Amino acid sequence: MSTRFTIALAQCNPTVGDLDGNLALIEQLWREAAEAGADLVVFPELALTGYPLEDLVLKPALLERTASLLGELAAKTVEAGPAILLGAPWADGKGRPYNGAFLLAAGEIKARRAKHELPNYGVFDEKRVFAAGPVPGPMRLDLEGGGTVRIGAMVCEDMWTPDVAEGLEESGAEILIVINGSPFEATKQDVRLQHAVARVTETGLPLVYLNLVGGQDELVFDGASFALDADRRLVAQAPWFEPALLLTTWADDGDGFVPTGERSLATPPEPLDAIYRAMVLGLRDYVAKNGFPGVVLGLSGGVDSGLSAAVAADALGPERVHALMMPSRFTSEESLEDARESAALLGIELDTVPIEPAFEAFGGMLAPLFGDRPPDTTEENIQSRIRGLILMAVSNKLGSMVLTTGNKSEMSVGYATLYGDMCGGYSVLKDVYKTTVFALCHYRNSTRPEGCLGPEGMAVPLRTIEKPPTAELREGQKDEDSLPAYPLLDAILQGLIEDDFSAAELVEAGHPEDAVRRVSNLLDIAEYKRRQAPPGVKITAKSFGRDRRYPITNHFRRLGSVDNLD
Repeated sequence: MSTRFTIALAQCNPTVGDLDGNLALIEQLWREAAEAGADLVVFPELALTGYPLEDLVLKPALLERTASLLGELAAKTVEAGPAILLGAPWADGKGRPYNGAFLLAAGEIKARRAKHELPNYGVFDEKRVFAAGPVPGPMRLDLEGGGTVRIGAMVCEDMWTPDVAEGLEESGAEILIVINGSPFEATKQDVRLQHAVARVTETGLPLVYLNLVGGQDELVFDGASFALDADRRLVAQAPWFEPALLLTTWADDGDGFVPTGERSLATPPEPLDAIYRAMVLGLRDYVAKNGFPGVVLGLSGGVDSGLSAAVAADALGPERVHALMMPSRFTSEESLEDARESAALLGIELDTVPIEPAFEAFGGMLAPLFGDRPPDTTEENIQSRIRGLILMAVSNKLGSMVLTTGNKSEMSVGYATLYGDMCGGYSVLKDVYKTTVFALCHYRNSTRPEGCLGPEGMAVPLRTIEKPPTAELREGQKDEDSLPAYPLLDAILQGLIEDDFSAAELVEAGHPEDAVRRVSNLLDIAEYKRRQAPPGVKITAKSFGRDRRYPITNHFRRLGSVDNLD
């Protein structure tokens, strides 16, 4: 009789540090998997504690509580129901803890394996807090219906190199199961599949890949779990950006495990859909997991605030979004109309708080110090800081979190005011270039993405998208007065940031030398501003913050490729 084996992939959204809440979530999904007839239910990397733990994992109290809950959870498997494979940290008292995978069955912890490959790049610094385990061997699972399965359990990064999968295959594993905490990037799923296909090709074993879903600070986990058979065919695909319990059944035909039954294949999102849904999920979970009642933001009639408001309405529902229009003497009637239309399209509350009285007061207060010096960026920044003060006051009084609206293009070159438009608790556009902002506006106007809570139909006024971008901090101001046109600016920035090209290489590629020189210098000198910016959703491979860490005090640019253009 051939061995049949049903795996339930619990693509779930735990909360970092909420051990009791995560345990309740795991138990609920375990019961659902039992009702569905699963032999094994698999949970993601560090599902019991949430991921990433960062230095929280160094707290002895957390490790002690985790060990206690693992014992409680294992005891439940003495009842009829599936075995459990899940991620949790553990300590052996000899140094740093391990990032582990645990097999719970028949009322006990049957096996545990430590993550072997610890990522130490981009947003990951696991070598700082975890110890690496040896190349693991398989876990033996005795099935209630008879037969056994030798599971090759891997933890996330273990799949990205051949060593762990090769060791598991050589020591008798029959199926590879990878538990992951893999954050979203715009092209990440293709990379995951490439590595998975490589491991299947090398070992000849089927591979099941389970990922987290949900937001954790800057990171968004997109789910998108899947399974490949030994012929590298996709036999199961979970949805993106939402929890799911995905079942796959396998049978040993004498030459190894092969999938049986119908295939469940969710449709992949288009690129703009994926980015938009990542922003929605990141904001939704940041607000919910940190206990904010909603958000407040400045709505200027511009494209960035218009898109930010749309994302907020889609993430939280229009009733939890409060917008403020804060006009000055330089605010056009067109901007006022566009802000009102934006709020009306989304169904969000809009209040108007003119900043002119405060601006005049500051001018009078500072006149003795400034004397007859002409107006410059000082007065522009005062306007921005008045608006930041108003937003923070509303936040303090009413409890909503301030949502900032700046994009990656602006943050790259310092086109933002410290303690002004940078005030706030979170930014959904922090890792989105301006040209992508425009594309996302058109996308959202054409459809309401799955899972969004905002209204159907247009979300950002067309005039807001089509008019020349301006901060309206002085008469007749346009962004392109001080910056290259956004298509050129973004092309240069992507070369400098995402591709790490030198300025000389960008000039050789055909970009204007004066623009490259100016943008490269602006990028370098704005590091001190970015260091003080709020967190925001990671979209690209090189988001500002943990992905790209540069010193503030930095003279390399004076000796580097920019000067070598001469």
